[in-house]
Amino acid sequence: MIMEIGITAGEIWKYLERTGQVPIEHVYRDIARQREIILMSIGWLAREGHIVLIKGKDGGGYLVSLRRD
Repeated sequence: MIMEIGITAGEIWKYLERTGQVPIEHVYRDIARQREIILMSIGWLAREGHIVLIKGKDGGGYLVSLRRD
């Protein structure tokens, strides 16, 4: 499972490089993986400091993007 989470994290990274900041729902829609694996991969990337999660202005979901420091 760790291997699948890492591979998915790489797919998410590449996706965010192409798209920039997107609602997290777009990641679920556009990455062909189980939602749980995507969430674990996003958690991994966030813990490593590679992505930023921001609460959406409408109070709904989150926006996700690569950290650009």
